[in-house]
Amino acid sequence: MTEPDKNIPTEEVKLNDGLMRLIGIPFFGIAIPLMTGLFGELSWRDKSYWLGYLYFIGLAAAIWHGNRYLLFRTRKRFTWFDKPIEKLVLLFMNNIFFTTPLTIAWLCTWYNVASFVGIKWNVILIVALVNVICVLFVTHVYETVFMVKEQQNEQVKNSELQRAKAEAELAALKNQIDPHFMFNSLNTLTHLIKVDSSKALEFTENLAEVYRYILSQKDQTLVLLDDELDFTHKYTDLLHLRFGNALIIKKQFNGTAGKEFLIPPTSVFVAFENAVKHNEISEKLPMQIDVDVQDHWLVITNSIRERKTRAHSSRIGLKNLDERFKLVTGKAISAAREQTKFVVQLPLIPINS
Repeated sequence: MTEPDKNIPTEEVKLNDGLMRLIGIPFFGIAIPLMTGLFGELSWRDKSYWLGYLYFIGLAAAIWHGNRYLLFRTRKRFTWFDKPIEKLVLLFMNNIFFTTPLTIAWLCTWYNVASFVGIKWNVILIVALVNVICVLFVTHVYETVFMVKEQQNEQVKNSELQRAKAEAELAALKNQIDPHFMFNSLNTLTHLIKVDSSKALEFTENLAEVYRYILSQKDQTLVLLDDELDFTHKYTDLLHLRFGNALIIKKQFNGTAGKEFLIPPTSVFVAFENAVKHNEISEKLPMQIDVDVQDHWLVITNSIRERKTRAHSSRIGLKNLDERFKLVTGKAISAAREQTKFVVQLPLIPINS
């Protein structure tokens, strides 16, 4: 596995922290001065007392937005995955060497503006330490939120990639139907041209109708079972032109089952093709294909009349069908020989599940 190219810019995570700033800045601007005694002997009756709140909220805003800017700049340079130590050191340096000088300068000005006697350096150092600790805490919160959002974005991206991959695979599998179907149809048409030109013309017209359906369903993932069976009936008309009464197709279920289930398009006729291609069909050796619905499965059964000489196989018939069903329904098809019969079972999707 190759490492991702670090020169390729990653998608920037958007963070809506407006509410957090709206609450956090006034909170720290009011709480820290009260806890550290910055108001000294001032009381609520003094004008400087109320102006002091605005002054310290301004300090909190300057510290918050300054460190926020530095944090965002750091995120563009380093990540926790490629250079975690460098990022950690830079975050600490940014927080300490920005917050501490700004706090000291701001508080020295406060002592002069409020007309206090002398500067209480011990109070200033305590406030600077508290501010640095608070900034480190808030930075940790930001980084945690960023990492959670990045993980969510990564999960969404992976999900989209998986879906795109599945859609691409499904499209490729659908496209494989065309040459497979055309190969068998041209063999049939070649045979009819030799034995009956009028049937060959009728076959060509019916083939155009069938192929029109295939093209119209290329972008469909699922179709109504009734529609699929109607299409399959058109396809069997082509088969009857070649085999006549030697091919018997029976629908073993009645009622509304065809309107209660969905199925990937052109799947039934692929199962029919497989039966026709690999079996000998003649007046002496007729073949019957039964179609039934059993417990949310479409069961297609044909009698086995193996050809003496095997026809060329492109090996994408039932295998292609199985892959399509796995992608669309999450279930595999079943195809197995049972004594003198070959049974293909296709999972159905109930409309009202």
